[in-house]
Amino acid sequence: MSNLIGALIVERTGGPEVLQWQQIELPELGDNEVQIRQEAVGVDFIDTQLRSGLLALPKLPSGLGFAAAGVIEKVGKSVTGLTEGDKVVYHFLTPGAYAEKRNVPAERVFKLPDQSLDSITAAGALFRGLTAWYLATRLKDIKSGDWVLVHAAAGGVGLILCQWLSHLGANVIGTCVGQEKVQILKEYGCAHPVDIEKADFLEVTKKLTDGKGVSVVFESIGKETFEKSLDCAQRFGLIVSFGWASGDVAPIDLAYLRNKGSLFITRPTISHYVAEAADFQRGASELFALIKSGALRIRVDHQYPLKEAGTAHEDLASGKTSGSVILIV
Repeated sequence: MSNLIGALIVERTGGPEVLQWQQIELPELGDNEVQIRQEAVGVDFIDTQLRSGLLALPKLPSGLGFAAAGVIEKVGKSVTGLTEGDKVVYHFLTPGAYAEKRNVPAERVFKLPDQSLDSITAAGALFRGLTAWYLATRLKDIKSGDWVLVHAAAGGVGLILCQWLSHLGANVIGTCVGQEKVQILKEYGCAHPVDIEKADFLEVTKKLTDGKGVSVVFESIGKETFEKSLDCAQRFGLIVSFGWASGDVAPIDLAYLRNKGSLFITRPTISHYVAEAADFQRGASELFALIKSGALRIRVDHQYPLKEAGTAHEDLASGKTSGSVILIV
């Protein structure tokens, strides 16, 4: 019996056109794996960087994508706690989610506590929600009343992060481009949205914080905003450089950080914070508990058929999207 499935494969890096639809052989299910019939796949900015060659894929040819939602079709003989028919999400550190089906280690699979949650919302939540989870809870103890600055706040990660930080009691300043995204931020509870085409986010930040600055800057734009982001931080503030959509930042002199107020800086990646299965399970549990409680709302404005992933990449890279971007299988 054939185990052929449809998947998008990258044989060489480059533009969206390098994504090629192919029939590939699904390997035999391992004892500690489950086979998932995928229904929705999350598209994240790192996918565009891997496809383009800005970040290195482990090998070529390669699949793309790390997270998806679907239904378990088969269960390996050593797997416990998961059964056929369960609605699940997964985050697997090997790219390959842009496919109709996938075999995934059971420890990287999370059974949805709300089995009625639709797969589009679940897939839209997972990768970006796990990123928001570690940013909000693993880097610094965010206390009620703390001021924080979130760049690209209306994006997929930013929108979830703003809600999570607000849930923790922080005062959130969120940057975006355009009045439409300002309205989205207001709708999702960002108390202080800033359209950076019309206002200087540094001036706004200093005014709101009485000149003190914020305790954390979540910096995902990079080259265009990084210098001002340093000036937004208060003494002993933390700069979290987790994205570089406008280009990477120049090397930082340690004395410069001292002179700016003994600042701390980190360049984190989700792969380290969910490298252990227990951390992944913990993050997913906290994420979906907040979704179930209503503290987090997942916005999915952009849905594309799986075979049109190239168009999704173009729209995401050009800043046309807000909230999460999903491929429908």
